[in-house]
Amino acid sequence: MHATAPLTEDATVRHVIDPKASNFVIQVFATGLLSAFGHSPKIVVRNFDGNVDFAVGAAPLAGARMRLRIQADSLEVSDDITAKDREEIHRRMRQEVLETESFPEIVYECSKVTGSGGGDRYWVSLKGELTMRGITRPVPVSARVSLNGNSLRAAGEFSLQQSDFQISPVTAAAGTIRVKDEVKCTFDILARRQE
Repeated sequence: MHATAPLTEDATVRHVIDPKASNFVIQVFATGLLSAFGHSPKIVVRNFDGNVDFAVGAAPLAGARMRLRIQADSLEVSDDITAKDREEIHRRMRQEVLETESFPEIVYECSKVTGSGGGDRYWVSLKGELTMRGITRPVPVSARVSLNGNSLRAAGEFSLQQSDFQISPVTAAAGTIRVKDEVKCTFDILARRQE
């Protein structure tokens, strides 16, 4: 058995996302004449991975970099709906909205992080870029980050406009129910330090 040398103040550590201990949810909102009878589904991301790199001992997560990769065909409705409705939503989401055969991954990359706090708790702002359906757009994200031993937990929410990624909101019932352009994403992600 040997002792591990302590990390220097400017050493960079990598934390790898643990998807089994993390949650990523997308809330879609119905609108239109019959929206009261429509469905505003919650969609969970089942398959994603990524990492967060930052220098130990630096100002609040200074120099932090993050990469999150989502398998587009892993998005699933989490609501209690009929099997027929679930199948239809999944089909339209994969074929019409995300075009998962042509664009199998959704990727968020961030190399500019600012934050405040200290010790083991921070408020951070990420100025990153989201690539979806082959289109890359800036997407700012705010998060609460806590460091606990060898783990990092980040939680927060952000909104996206589907039209920014050339997605036409889905309609149903001859247009009397349609999905709003804006969707809200919430996350609670746990990442573990890679030794």
